[in-house]
Amino acid sequence: MEAKRIRKRSKVSARQAMHEKRAKAPEINPCPPGPSGGQYKPLTESNIQDIYGTALKILSDIGMGESPPELVEQALNKGAQLNKAGRLCYPKSMVEGIIDKACKQFMFYGRNPKHDIEVGGDKVYFGTGGAAVQTLDIDTHRYRSATLKDLYDFTRLADSLNNVSWFTRCCVATDVPDIHDLDINTAYALIKGTDKPVGTSFTFGSTVDPIVNMFDTAMGGEGKFRQRPCLKAHISPVISPLRYGEDAFEVAMAAIEHNMPLNNIIAAQSGATSPATIAGMLAATLAETLAALVMVNVFKPGYPMIFSNWPFVIDLRTGSFSGSGGEITLLNAASAQLSNWLGLPSGAASSMSDAKAVDAQMGIEKAMSSLGVGLSGCNMVYESSAMMASLLGASFEAMLIDDEMLSQVYRVLRGIEVNEETLGFSAIEEAVYGEGHFLGSQHTMAAMQRDYFWPSDLSDRQQPAVWEEQGATDMWQRANEKVRRILAEHHPDHLSLEADKKIRAQHKILLA
Repeated sequence: MEAKRIRKRSKVSARQAMHEKRAKAPEINPCPPGPSGGQYKPLTESNIQDIYGTALKILSDIGMGESPPELVEQALNKGAQLNKAGRLCYPKSMVEGIIDKACKQFMFYGRNPKHDIEVGGDKVYFGTGGAAVQTLDIDTHRYRSATLKDLYDFTRLADSLNNVSWFTRCCVATDVPDIHDLDINTAYALIKGTDKPVGTSFTFGSTVDPIVNMFDTAMGGEGKFRQRPCLKAHISPVISPLRYGEDAFEVAMAAIEHNMPLNNIIAAQSGATSPATIAGMLAATLAETLAALVMVNVFKPGYPMIFSNWPFVIDLRTGSFSGSGGEITLLNAASAQLSNWLGLPSGAASSMSDAKAVDAQMGIEKAMSSLGVGLSGCNMVYESSAMMASLLGASFEAMLIDDEMLSQVYRVLRGIEVNEETLGFSAIEEAVYGEGHFLGSQHTMAAMQRDYFWPSDLSDRQQPAVWEEQGATDMWQRANEKVRRILAEHHPDHLSLEADKKIRAQHKILLA
């Protein structure tokens, strides 16, 4: 009898241990950032050739207006021409020669090397972007003007999330009216809140030097930033249709002086600043993004630049910007496919929900666009966290939910590994001649760790009765609670007291 009791206790103990093991989160991440993309190809090879050919014809025959004199002089020396209207035109041979010698891959550094990202090839990473002027308040659930503190809080929230591979300011500190102070304090919030790779916009070229000086101080001394440039400049060098922007050109030249990577963003709007047809818009915006590539490479061949063609959609019935839907997903996926076809580091946009609340509309729009653009193989997918209200607002809860959504996207991109172990012939044989099921087998336990995403406490997989016992909360409520907990507890120490003191002595820092 005693022996039976011992065997029974042993069996119960083993079963309990198995249940406990299954209840734990995976020891390895089954959905790591940086999987290979390119499975979704909305354009055929013939489509690509037609769009590319039209883009080259636009650059050679129509050309670029309002070109800065310094660019005109340099481009003419490299083979460009001025047409009768005084527009700067780029012959096909010149453009293709620049594409051949352009940067194909580069390292985007974090201040902490564990966050370094190799940009290019077929690797896919998601990060933030945007310039929302409003924040969805976590107390009132209403929109209000975004503040510098909001920006810092978004930065440190992103610092705690696995799937936000870099952080670009997602909101504008509207409580900082002076433009110079705004650029300086935005950069400071990034330095203070995370050691991931970061990005920001520069209003004028004159703010590049002091911000690089600030990063040098944070990184340990003069010249440190140049060695590991962990900040990229977001610029819009082309004003659609087909004009250069002088301020962005000045920022680009200043950034190049400091070895700062460039994210050259073309953000045309269908039917307004670009053709309303999908194909026409892709041709026009590809031409404009190539014009940005030429602008950089006539001065510095092979300079690290993200080829960011972000075609945006205007609802032609209302005239308002529409950040979500099938069309913008299709456009950005196709633009990424074109960039990758050229072999250039690609950037596109997704997850720009038009929803105002953290609701089903938000979930539909964000999931569709993130998956579509991710599957296209875009290297750097922007706007993928927190963006709401057609880019007018940013939400802390949405950023948290987006991070979980991106795990699911990464899992799809990772695909299916087919080998002797995963085909499972031995496991099938063992189950058939043994227990008659696969529950608890080593093959199953290994697969559970390796192949299946374990959702956090945001998603709910409980039975209805359990859900009701636990308060019958929705995802917005659960995310709100978790955001509060993270912001209360996560105070990253990414800036030493000595460096902070030095930066505050040199600059007008407004963050308390």
